[in-house]
Amino acid sequence: MTERFTQLRYEDLAPEVKPLADDILKVSSAALGGPYNTLLRSPDMARRCFDLLDYLRFKTSVSKRLNEFAILIQARIANAQYEWWAHDPIAQKAGLSPAIIEQLRQCQRPSGMQDDEALVYDFCIQLSLNHRVPDDLWQRAIRSMGEQAVVDLTVLSGTYVMVSMLLNATQVGIPNGGAEPLEVMSPLDIRQRLLS
Repeated sequence: MTERFTQLRYEDLAPEVKPLADDILKVSSAALGGPYNTLLRSPDMARRCFDLLDYLRFKTSVSKRLNEFAILIQARIANAQYEWWAHDPIAQKAGLSPAIIEQLRQCQRPSGMQDDEALVYDFCIQLSLNHRVPDDLWQRAIRSMGEQAVVDLTVLSGTYVMVSMLLNATQVGIPNGGAEPLEVMSPLDIRQRLLS
């Protein structure tokens, strides 16, 4: 698979885009790669996306461990290789069990999840695969997490659907030709396996 955009170089960016690139470089482990290489081709949108991603990654009311778990769930659903590759180590550093990450990578509902992880899993899976959250699950999430965190988690899930689509559409590869971490599965197979 060949990446569809050549990598932008900082020195080639228009002067008015460089302040945004500077902000990206402060937080991105991918420098201007990953989704930013694509987003920077639409600078005004890139600024707006960056600000939203900055909140969702670093200022959200959802704990880092649960936030990264939700991102990995979206990556698995979308077969988003780069997104998984980038967030797996971040999730581990945030305290998500490698065993849970591995089961999700294998497209299985992880066993041994903590209560808050199971809640996030169920919420994100229902929202992403059924485009709804059943009333009882919604109420459990509100009681357990609070309104702000449920809203933040919902927006995070939708935003990382967008990030997955962006990465997949532009065929962003693993840096240095690294191996893709996910077995590519059909949407139907993913749905059946993650909902079981």
